[in-house]
Amino acid sequence: MKKIAVFASGSGSNFQALVDAAQANQLSYEIALLVCDKPGAYAIERADKVDVPSLVVSPKDFASKVDYEKEILQKLNDSGVELIVLAGYMRLIGETLLSAYEGRIVNIHPSLLPSFPGKDAIGQAFQAKVKVTGVTVHYVDEGMDTGPIIAQEAVRMDEDETRESLEAKIHQVEHLLYPNVIQKLCSTNRNV
Repeated sequence: MKKIAVFASGSGSNFQALVDAAQANQLSYEIALLVCDKPGAYAIERADKVDVPSLVVSPKDFASKVDYEKEILQKLNDSGVELIVLAGYMRLIGETLLSAYEGRIVNIHPSLLPSFPGKDAIGQAFQAKVKVTGVTVHYVDEGMDTGPIIAQEAVRMDEDETRESLEAKIHQVEHLLYPNVIQKLCSTNRNV
């Protein structure tokens, strides 16, 4: 069974989806650690409820991004983490983690990349009045939502769509797609 770390900055709904999928099925991953950069984020409470250890580290407590990521890397190594899964983690991953986990960091993004990268992708798609948006799971590189795409699923925007209804549809797709992709990545013999 592969050990994964989930990185989150907010409510942790994708973290919860990964937990729920792992509990409901015999999956080939174990969530060994939650890494959170926001003290007080609801994701931490979610992790506590299911006995997943949390590392809460605030970047402003470190002299540099390198020092911040070295602290995280030490805990990842101590926990035997093989794959980093970003789930609403609102920071760019730096060179320290990218080099240590090259090809083993994945992210979920609420649009069909390369459309609407970065923050508020749902709002961007809604404002653009696109007919179709969606969800993308991709490998993480040094850019913002620029890594190789692993999987995508489209979400149709209805005529009477509200931002809230679109967000709910996107989250529904995310919560099914992400655990399935992580399961596939972890069940391959590849060094994930």
